[in-house]
Amino acid sequence: LLTASISAIIGLLLGTISATFGSKVDAVITWLIDVFLSLPHLVLIILIAFAASGGVRGLIISITITHWMSLARLLRAEVLQIKTSDYVQLSLKLGHSPLWVARHHMLPHLLPQFIVGLILQFPHAILHEAGLTFLGLGLPPEIPAIGIILSESMAYLSTGYWWLAVLPGVALLIAVKAFDMLGQSLRALIDPHTS
Repeated sequence: LLTASISAIIGLLLGTISATFGSKVDAVITWLIDVFLSLPHLVLIILIAFAASGGVRGLIISITITHWMSLARLLRAEVLQIKTSDYVQLSLKLGHSPLWVARHHMLPHLLPQFIVGLILQFPHAILHEAGLTFLGLGLPPEIPAIGIILSESMAYLSTGYWWLAVLPGVALLIAVKAFDMLGQSLRALIDPHTS
């Protein structure tokens, strides 16, 4: 919840700033998004978690830093579309600052996409938490987590206790699929073309 929320807020802020504050700021933020998206995602998460010395802190930092780019790009495109509308152009000509226009005219239109993006961040965060914890870079063993259960069950696979790994894996799959279905349903309800 924490990593998905922080990364979604970072995506909202950078996407809005990128499309609102001129071509130089847009070029820098777009370049930053492209750099992050060009790097292998899972390798980057592992490297950041390792550099932050693992644990809960490393887990939060690595997932937060690597999950904001797609939402920022989507929200940037939305802001660029809203920016060309008549009422935004009129508000700018009336002397309102770009920050005022962004807060009063753009953010209310971005809220549905932001909520859907936030919900769709959860499956990624859950999967990456489980993966990092499975590799030993995530949560400590005394905290209950699916990654720890999967990691500890690997010692029993050779003795025939396959359900110790399969059942937590199925629970992880169900949790991720539930958030994915929630996000897709919410997107279908909010999108004017499908609602």
